[in-house]
Amino acid sequence: MASTGNIALLEGIPEIEDAFVVIVKTEWNPNIVDRLEEGAVRILNGQKIAFKTIIVPGAFEIPYAIKSYQANATIKADAFIAFGTVIRGDTPHFDYVCKAVTEGIVALNLQLDAPVIFGILTVDNEQQAIERVGGIHGHKGEEAGVAALKMIALQKSFK
Repeated sequence: MASTGNIALLEGIPEIEDAFVVIVKTEWNPNIVDRLEEGAVRILNGQKIAFKTIIVPGAFEIPYAIKSYQANATIKADAFIAFGTVIRGDTPHFDYVCKAVTEGIVALNLQLDAPVIFGILTVDNEQQAIERVGGIHGHKGEEAGVAALKMIALQKSFK
């Protein structure tokens, strides 16, 4: 069973100057995905971090959008946050999408010069998703925002 959220993650948010975060979110399940984004935006705004949101059709398209953005954008991202909600159904589609997006994000973390934060909820039902956007399992959007800031700070510490 998952914890009630990573309280320790929300502590010690680093102060970063001149950072830019790109949020890539899906159109599917907007009642959940929009709340994930709102949580991350609260964290980013609280630290005065510039950000941009890109919307893609589904979770499967997230890795492509991130790779394409970083390859083509004039202003490069210091970090990406990927948001989506994949809810199990009656077919194996859930398993294929979850595996593909997970592997895609792992590959991007190894290829790009900016970290990609995994903010994809992979749940059995909508109630489990609701519990992760401010419910008993914390707010995964806020946690993703903090993780992005901590990874930017880590990357800057190497320079």
